[in-house]
Amino acid sequence: MDIVNERSVSEAIKYRRSVRVFKSEALDDDKVKECIRLATLAPTSSNMQLWEFYQITTPKVLEQITTASFNQNAAKTASQMVIVVARKDLWKKRVESNIAFLKSQFGDKSTADYSKREKFALNYYQKIVPTLYFDFIGILGALKFLAFQIIGIFKPIYREARLSDMRIVAQKSAALAAQNFMISMAAINYDTCPMEGFDSLRIKKILNLPPAAEINMIIGCGIREESGVYGERFRVPFEEVFFKI
Repeated sequence: MDIVNERSVSEAIKYRRSVRVFKSEALDDDKVKECIRLATLAPTSSNMQLWEFYQITTPKVLEQITTASFNQNAAKTASQMVIVVARKDLWKKRVESNIAFLKSQFGDKSTADYSKREKFALNYYQKIVPTLYFDFIGILGALKFLAFQIIGIFKPIYREARLSDMRIVAQKSAALAAQNFMISMAAINYDTCPMEGFDSLRIKKILNLPPAAEINMIIGCGIREESGVYGERFRVPFEEVFFKI
C-alpha cells in the first residue's frame, strides 16, 4: 500500500519527538508495516542489510517486552512496538544475495565475458567483504587490524577490521533504518519513542533470537498524549557542533 505523507521530510523531522506517553488509540498495522518497509530503504554499509524488524502487536508479547523494558511509560502505553535487530551474523547470506542480484543484472554469461566494472562488483562481494567480515573469536580480526595499520603507513586503507568494528558497522546501518522508520511514522501523524533501557537478553528470548543477534533499539509506537512530550526540545547551540572546512 502507498502512504500519502501528510508532512514533508523537513516537517516530519521537526514534528518527531520522543513520546513517553501515548493515547489508548490503535494504530493501523499496515501503515506501520509500510513505515518499516520504508526503513529498509535506508543506506546500509556495502548494501549488506544486516538488520531485522519485529512489529509487535500481540498484547501478551507487548506486556513481556514492557516488563523487560523496566515498565517505562513509553513501553507501557505503546499501542505497538517495533524492535530493530542488528544481524552481523547473517553476513554470508547477505553476500550471497548481493552476488545473485548482481548476476541477475549483468545477465547470464561466463566469467570471462563480464566487463571490468562487473568483475569489480562481483569481486567486492566474493573477496573483499568476506575478508572484512570473516573472523574467529576475534583473533583474525586483530591480525587484520594490525596488518591494515602497517599498510596504512604507506597508503590510505580501510582500518576498521576487528570483530568489534564490524559490529559497529551493523549497528550503524540498523540505526539509520530506525531513523527512516521514525521519520516515516511522523509523516503520517504516528509517534514513536526509541528506547535503550531494556534487558537485551530477555528481549532476545522473547523474540527467540540467536545469541549472535543484537538488539539495536526498541521503538514504542502510538499517538502522542500532549503530556507525553516532556518539555521543549533542547539542542546545544548549532555553532558548537557545526564546522565548515
